[in-house]
Amino acid sequence: MSVNRVPLTPLTLLKRTAAVHPSRTAIVYGPGRTSFAAYQERVFRLAHALRALGLHAEDRVAVLAPNIPLVLEAHYGIPWAGGVIVAINTRLNAKEVGYILEHSGSRVLIADAALLAGLEPIAQQLSGLARILVAEDSEAEPGPFWRPAGVQDYEAALAAAPATEPPFPVTDELQTLAINYTSGTTGAPKGVMFTHRGALLNSVNDGLQNGLDAHSVYLWTLPMFHCNGWCFSWAAPGLGATSVCLRQVEPRRVRDLIVREGVTHFCGAPIVLQMLAQLAEAEPFRFETPVRSATGGAPPSPTLLAAMQRLNVQVTHLYGLTETYGPCTIGEVQEDWVRLPVDALAAKMARQGVPHLLAGDLAVLDAQRRPVPADGKTMGEVCLRGNTVMKGYYRDPEATAQAFQGGWFHTGDLGVLHADGYIELRDRAKDIIISGGENISTIEVENVLAAHPDVAEAAVVSRPDDKWGEVPVAFVTVKPGRALTAEAVIAFCRGQLAHFKCPKDVLFEPLPRTSTGKVQKFALRERLWAGRPSRIQGAR
Repeated sequence: MSVNRVPLTPLTLLKRTAAVHPSRTAIVYGPGRTSFAAYQERVFRLAHALRALGLHAEDRVAVLAPNIPLVLEAHYGIPWAGGVIVAINTRLNAKEVGYILEHSGSRVLIADAALLAGLEPIAQQLSGLARILVAEDSEAEPGPFWRPAGVQDYEAALAAAPATEPPFPVTDELQTLAINYTSGTTGAPKGVMFTHRGALLNSVNDGLQNGLDAHSVYLWTLPMFHCNGWCFSWAAPGLGATSVCLRQVEPRRVRDLIVREGVTHFCGAPIVLQMLAQLAEAEPFRFETPVRSATGGAPPSPTLLAAMQRLNVQVTHLYGLTETYGPCTIGEVQEDWVRLPVDALAAKMARQGVPHLLAGDLAVLDAQRRPVPADGKTMGEVCLRGNTVMKGYYRDPEATAQAFQGGWFHTGDLGVLHADGYIELRDRAKDIIISGGENISTIEVENVLAAHPDVAEAAVVSRPDDKWGEVPVAFVTVKPGRALTAEAVIAFCRGQLAHFKCPKDVLFEPLPRTSTGKVQKFALRERLWAGRPSRIQGAR
């Protein structure tokens, strides 16, 4: 540190809030209430507890838990100990979790007791951890749960640690703060590294662009493992907003918490909005005061926007990737849009928008890396560079170099640039399926299908789904003389993949091909989306 420069880090955000608003409510969970002073104390205790376990600078600490208070504590406590947080997708199966633990080299695992029980199949791999801290949750279904030998109780570890402020751990704002694993499009998970600087700037973006302040109440419908909750896990506490934790998203629970706790903001995939809309059809209601919702993963439909308007929910469309700390663009609503008919408004809001205030540069580039015309028609690759682009892929310099070719981060998404400067995606260049906000690699699923002894070849594409937005469907050809059923194929996939990645249907037929022998996925996709608007309309 120097007189006129200190490292940028989210850690300073909570410290300020705890000093300015010590008695205000920081966290609501069930009947429990935690003040900012108590929250900061628990963060310090966690940092000391991790140091007592032998944690060194930039050692990785994995967290496997739903949206409960300990995850908010971990987002500040782990970096205060000098560690790197590895928040793991709670929907992954044991094998996938094991890969992340091994690849990240995590020394400590902090786990919810109910989710730890699901890791029994990889008990051997868990023995490589220095320590497992396990937390019981009163809001979870009662146990008993499986526990490997040598685990330590999370609350006991905190109780035994001092509440004093640890030494400030950040000497370089480009230190790694978090590693978030994403399957990408190859099926091999990549560890996306966030820096303290990038996370601080994106946290500020979150607050400025979404109107968060000390009077806001933020409901955690967005999983905190998604890009560290799009950095809201640092932004909400750092700006003095109350965090309302929610173990599982259930529409009545969401509605009731919004009303009871005076929720002003929530984020998530469109499925969360759809759940509320469907509940309102069955049990009509309207929120008395406006609620702001930021959604990403798929553009909101005119029907959904109209339903949200009736509920007094103001929707903002965001776009981003794990490699950009979550949202990096915002479909900022212009004043004259609000007078448009809902269909026209939806068309405007379906666009991915303009860069966040502190994000940096955004461009749509052709194959020669030249900007495409701003005509809303000419497609190119969406590319980014600036403050909220990842540090790189952990232990994968080749993939990092490929992603950063030509001085830009290449998203792999194809889009157009409109005359007003707003971008609009036209295709996920590598056929990613976005189901309920989760990215599903079609290649990963196809590789599993190809491993079935009776499958000759397979292609996986998306199909529209009223609940999840889209789901994977497999087209399979069977080896001569063999017989298969859709149920058998799905069961085979479920033995090797997280269930949300598995095909929801299997169709047995020859695969259409180009003259060079490539499978025409667009033809399969167009069949399944016939008569329905798609986020990749017309893409080939």
